[in-house]
Amino acid sequence: MPQQSPPWHLARTHYATVKQHKYEVAVLPLGATEPHNLHLPFSMDTREGDLIGEAICQAAWNRGAKVILLPTVPYGTETNQREFPFSMNVNPSTLGAVITDLVESLVHHGVRKIVLLNSHGGNDLKAYLREMYGKTAASLFLCNWYTVFHDMYDELFEHPDDHAGEMETSLALAYWPELVLRDAQGRLACDDGAKAATRLDAVNRGWVSITRPWHLLTTNAGAGYPHAATAEKGRRLMEVLIERLAGFLVELSSATLDERFPY
Repeated sequence: MPQQSPPWHLARTHYATVKQHKYEVAVLPLGATEPHNLHLPFSMDTREGDLIGEAICQAAWNRGAKVILLPTVPYGTETNQREFPFSMNVNPSTLGAVITDLVESLVHHGVRKIVLLNSHGGNDLKAYLREMYGKTAASLFLCNWYTVFHDMYDELFEHPDDHAGEMETSLALAYWPELVLRDAQGRLACDDGAKAATRLDAVNRGWVSITRPWHLLTTNAGAGYPHAATAEKGRRLMEVLIERLAGFLVELSSATLDERFPY
């Protein structure tokens, strides 16, 4: 006999199940398709959206949250990785248009609390939230999950991770070890993820921002030292994300939508 479909997971559930529930919160993960150094798959950001979305929505549902997880959007903004083959770009305006259409679909179906669970640093969506304010009946919440644990990053990891470094490699070792490339000696088959400095001191110090061209910033798209990664670190990170984000979904689900929401 087939198992009952999980009501919180749209891609795995059925209309027969959805008809029985009223949902308060929809979670839309946003991924990307791009290289991650030499050792991690192109699908890392999308896989992370799936993994984290499933974990936090299941935990929140089990605590009474009326939440539903949408399929992860597998493409994101890659304009600064365009020189790496098969970095599949969706311009910010295009991505915004896709999200807007999906948001309006959810509003039409009665869901007005929507969480954008972003897995890709190139998807800079704060401006999108500002543009949408007052234009939709939905309340939009942006969660860049990789910022959720900044206050305890040094407790979890030894090296900073910009892209495909210790943190992301730890997640891959914990949940998709079969997709992590190794050499004949069993070591990670990748470079050290070194980043080049610019010629401009103010940029290097973070006083001035640029769009970083990754073929100049990195050697193989990796920006962060991956060799200290372990599966245990990846599992510990997931525990933190579930604790913090599932709790948020529970709060959001039970919150009353009125003229002062979310205050």
